[in-house]
Amino acid sequence: MNPSSASPRPVDDLSAWLHGLLQPAALAELATLLAVALLAWSLVAGLRRALAMQNEPQSVMFGQRIVDGALFPLVLLVLGFVARGLLARFVPLAVFHVAIPVLVSLAVIRLGVKVLQVAFDDSPWVKVLERTISWVAWAGMVLWVSGLLPVMLAEAEDIRWKVGATTLSLRTLIEGVVTASAVLIITLWISSAIESRLLRSSVGNDRSLRKAISNATRALLLFVGLIIALSAVGIDLTALSVLGGAVGVGIGLGLQKLASNYVSGFVILAERSMRIGDNVRVDNFEGRITDINARYTLIRNLSGRESIVPNEMLITNRVENLSLADPNVWQSTVVSVAYDSDVDLVTRLLLDAATAQPRVLKSPGPSVALSNFGADGLEFTLGYWIGDPENGQLALRSAINLAILSSLRANGIEIPFPQRVVHVLRQGDDLAAASGS
Repeated sequence: MNPSSASPRPVDDLSAWLHGLLQPAALAELATLLAVALLAWSLVAGLRRALAMQNEPQSVMFGQRIVDGALFPLVLLVLGFVARGLLARFVPLAVFHVAIPVLVSLAVIRLGVKVLQVAFDDSPWVKVLERTISWVAWAGMVLWVSGLLPVMLAEAEDIRWKVGATTLSLRTLIEGVVTASAVLIITLWISSAIESRLLRSSVGNDRSLRKAISNATRALLLFVGLIIALSAVGIDLTALSVLGGAVGVGIGLGLQKLASNYVSGFVILAERSMRIGDNVRVDNFEGRITDINARYTLIRNLSGRESIVPNEMLITNRVENLSLADPNVWQSTVVSVAYDSDVDLVTRLLLDAATAQPRVLKSPGPSVALSNFGADGLEFTLGYWIGDPENGQLALRSAINLAILSSLRANGIEIPFPQRVVHVLRQGDDLAAASGS
C-alpha cells in the first residue's frame, strides 16, 4: 500500500470544503463529536470516583482535574475513532478528517506534558519542553490535515548525507528524533509510576531503601531508552565502545568527584545510615533531611534555609545523626537560685514546669540536677526529651523558662545576679588614710 494514499487529501478548494461543513452530514458529525466528548467525560469522571483518584495531582492518567490528566484525551481519541468508523457507513465524512488529528495532538501534548511534570517536578526547563511539545504537535496536525506532511517527508527523503559507513536522510533523522522523544517519554512515565508506587506510604528505613531502588530503576530505564533512541535515529551502536572509553577516561581524570557523589548517594540509600526525615548536623549546619538524590542530599533547617550537601561529604566527613536510633532529642536549660533557697522546692518546681508542656516526653521523663556551685548562686540543670524536634526547639525552651520564672517568683525564690561593691573615697579621706598609715 502506498503510504501517500493513507494520508488526507489536501484542501484544494477552500470554499467547497467550507460548503461541505454546512451540510446536514457535517452537523451530524459535530453532534456525534459532542456526544463522544460527553461520554468520555462521564467515563473518566466515573473512573476517578471508582478508583478514588480525585486528589492525586501526581497521577499521569488522572491529574488534579479531569482535563489535567492524559486519560481524558486518550479516551476521547479512542471513542472518536470508533465513532468515525460507525459514522462513515452512513454519511460522507468531513469534520472527522480534522477532528481526529486534533484529538491526536491533544493526547500527545497532554501525555508528554504530564509525564514531564511528574518526572521533574517544577524544574524551570520543563516549561520550555512543554511549549516545544505543544508547537510540534500542533504543527504536525496542521501539516497532516492540509496534506503537506507527506509531501514534506518525501522531499526530506531526498536530502541525504553520509556519516561514516551509514547514509542518513533528513526524513530518517526527523522520524528518529520523534521516535526517540516518544521512547524517552514512555521511559520517564514507567520510571515515575514505579517511583510513585514504591514511595507510597513508606517511612523511615523502608523509604530510604525504596528510594535507592527507585533511583536505580530510573537510571536503568533511561539508559535502555537512550540505547533504543540512538538506534531509532540510525546511529551505529558499535561506536559507543569508543564513546564509552572516552567517558571512562573523563571520569578518571575530570569527573571523579561527580562519580564519587553518585556512588556515595547509592551507598547512603543502601546502608540507611541517613534516611529521609532524620535530623542531622553537617559542617555546623543542623536540619532535617528532606530528600536524598543520586548526587546530593537536601537538608532543611528550622529557619527555612536549605543546604545542598554533596553525597561524598556525607560519606567522608563526620556527620551527627540526631535521630538514627530514635527521633527523640534531649534539651536542657540552666537556672541559678540563691544559696539560701529550698533545694527540694526548686527541684519540684523545675520538674513541674517541664512536665506541664505537652511536647515534653513522659518516658523518659524530665530530670533536675544540682550541676554547679556558682559564684552567685546554686545552678540547676533541667533536662528533658522531645519527640518532634522538626517542630522547633526554641519556642519550647522559652515556654519552659517562662514557667520556671513564674513559679520561682510565686514561691519567693530569688534568682541572683552578679553584684559588685564599689567604694568611692573623697580626697580628704584619702589624706587621712595616708597619715593614719
